[in-house]
Formats: sequence, C-alpha cells, structure tokens
Amino acid sequence: MNFALYRELLAIKAIRRLLLVGMIARIPHSAAGVLLTLHIVLSLGEGYAAAGAAAAVMTIGIAVGAPWRGRRVDTVGLRKALIPSVVSETVIWSIVPHVSYQWLLPLVFIGGLLTLPIFSVLRQSLGVLADGEQRRTAFALDSITTEVVFMIGPALGAIVATTGNSVIGLTIVGVSTSLAGLFLMWFNPPTRSVTSNLAPAEEQLHAAEAAVVCAAPAHLPEAAAEIAPAAKRTVDGRTTALKSKVVRNFTWFTASVAAVFAVAAGSGMVLSGTDVGIVAALELTGRQGEIGIVFLFWCAASVVGGLIYGAMHRPVSPILLLLGMAALTLPMGFAHNTWDLALLSILPGLLCAPVLSAASEKVADLVDEHRRGEAMGWYGSALTSGVALGSPLAGVFIDSMGPSGGFLSVGIAGVLVCLVGLLLQALRRRRLAAAALPQSQE
Repeated sequence: MNFALYRELLAIKAIRRLLLVGMIARIPHSAAGVLLTLHIVLSLGEGYAAAGAAAAVMTIGIAVGAPWRGRRVDTVGLRKALIPSVVSETVIWSIVPHVSYQWLLPLVFIGGLLTLPIFSVLRQSLGVLADGEQRRTAFALDSITTEVVFMIGPALGAIVATTGNSVIGLTIVGVSTSLAGLFLMWFNPPTRSVTSNLAPAEEQLHAAEAAVVCAAPAHLPEAAAEIAPAAKRTVDGRTTALKSKVVRNFTWFTASVAAVFAVAAGSGMVLSGTDVGIVAALELTGRQGEIGIVFLFWCAASVVGGLIYGAMHRPVSPILLLLGMAALTLPMGFAHNTWDLALLSILPGLLCAPVLSAASEKVADLVDEHRRGEAMGWYGSALTSGVALGSPLAGVFIDSMGPSGGFLSVGIAGVLVCLVGLLLQALRRRRLAAAALPQSQE
C-alpha cells in the first residue's frame, strides 16, 4: 500500500476542487432519501412498502435519465447539459411535500429523470484528470467523500423530518441542489482530455446519433432484436443503417462491462435496502433520533475501507467485494438496540466504498474516453436500478417480518447475485479455454 498517493493526488488543484464541489452537491440528496421516507411514513401515514415504492419510482427515473444526461455531456458539453437539472430541482422538490402520495409518485419520477447528474459527471471528470494507479486512488477518494456526506446528510434529514419539518426540508433539498448545479456549471470541470483523438467529423457523427442512443435499450441484443423485423420490411436499407448505428454506438458494451453493471445493480440493492432497514429499525422502536449514530458508524467504516483500497497497488474484483458486503449485511438483522446495529454496520461498511471504487475504475478502464460519459450514465442507471429494487424489497419484508426483514432480504439477494455471477464467469472461462484448446493443438 502507498498512502502517499493521496497526498500526490490532492496536490492537484483541479482534483481537489472537483472533490469539494462533489461533496457540496451531494449533501442535499443524501438527506433526501431519509426525508422522503419519513415524510411518507410520518406525515402521509403510509407504510414502509409505500415509502420504498416511492424511492423505487424516483430511482427508476434516475436510471432512465442517467444515460441521456451522460450522452448530453458528451455531445453538448457540461454547462448546457446541466440546465434542465438546475431548473427542475427547485421546481419539483418545492411541490413534492405539498401533494398526496398518489401525486407524489409521478413528481419524484420526473425529479429523478432530471436530477443533477453529479455522480456520473464527477466520475467522468476524475477519469480524465487521473490515470493509471492515480485513477484508483481518485475513485477511492470520491467514494470516501461520498461517505463523509452520508455521515452528515441522513442525520440532518432524520432530525428535520422527526421534528415535523419535512416540508421545509424537502424544499431546501431542491433549492440547494439547484445552487450546487449552478456552481458546477461555473466550475465546469473537464469531461474530456485536451488530447482527445476524436476528429471533428467523428464528433459530429456522435452528436447526430445521440437520439438513437438515448432511445436504445441497455442491452445491445435487445436493441438488435427490435430493429430486425423492420429491416426485413424495408427495401431502401434505412433501417439496416439505423441498426448499424445502434450496434456501433454500443460496441463498448462488452460482457466485462455488463458484469460491472450487474455488480453496480447489486451494490445499489444492498445499500438502499440497508438504508431503509436502518431507518425502520430505529423509527419502529421510537429511537428515530438515533439514526445519525448508525449512519456515522456505517459511513465511517466505509471511509476507512475506501482509504485502504485506494492505497492498494492491485485492484480487487468488484464481485468479490460485493459478495463480502452482502454477506456481512445479514447480521444487522439480529441487532437488538442502536449500538448493536451501529457496531454490526462496521463490517459491511468497510466494503462499501471499495465496491463502488472498484466498479467505477473497471468501467473507466474498459471504455474509451469518448464514450465514457455515456458508459458512466449506464453505470449510474445500473446502480440506481439496484436502488429501485432494494428499497421496496426491504420495505415489503419490513412490513411483514419487522426491521430484520429488510437486512435479511437484500443481504441474501446480494449473495445470490454474486454467486450467479461467479458461476457465469467460471463457465465463460471454461468455454474460452475449450475454444482455445483445438487451436493450440493445431
């Protein structure tokens, strides 16, 4: 391990400023999850399954919007791409706390669709400002700063919501996020290196194809399957050309990239389910004021894990890190009080930042720079899709089994995802080895 890498990285002014901007921009939305959950449960009188469903709807909106937002950054630049977010954040989150649950759902979906894409922008910019071994340290630092944010945001959100001020809190979330977006537009961090090897004509081609990419589904085989029947009926070859463009736009989507996206989805599921489980475990026992204690231990452990991982010379497989995090989440379901829950959160917390760092590093390594914004957008979609699954999954089991059901459901689901992934990796390696054997014999 080489902890001097952190000093070298933070000596770079652009990276130091980018990480600081990222922290400021993430604080409002780190409080939004707890605020929204407690607003639905305490102010609207709904259950945790309903709160989880609202979180799922919002994160589905984020998942749908992230690739489009990432592609807009690639094609029109950061400042123009952020304008919809800066406008919508204040408008949407000022309305959400004043409506019924039925109207809240479409509003949070739109809010998610147009949310400030701080995650993908920071990861894309860090991929430009740092390379090689520095990139691992940079992504680890970003995960660490995110955990520091989650030590502050959820605790503040819980305090605001439990004192009956969730309406004011949600409005502040929207206004402050818009202000953070304006600051990010002013700072305008680089999302592409000066030495980008794309020719102007090629840049124009990517811009022209943006609409095709935005409309295409996440999986290339599905996109090709949808286009194929129309191609048979079209004599002028236009649909065939469209299919070719879609295929060309998704050449970066390899089996390795798909595996990283699966890890991202599994991570989001485990983390969001744990988040809801912590809030439910303390709120249902009348100790909602102590939510911040558990988040402090959970996130502080992630900071330590991120520091260690960022100083390592060799990467660790994201799927193995997720397997450990999911398995270590299970004991949290057997906690009897706040301090038990806080202490049991340390072990899975140690692997939280490393999982996200390792997955982001893998995407940056696998995808060329000129498509990295789009890839990071899809990566964000995978992560938030997992969040969309984890929140209602935990909520349903909490309503039926009690708080322990939230931790057990997402922990077991996360372990199963990893075991299936490891099995598929083993089968793929065996198939490749079998295919290479006849060639070596020749």
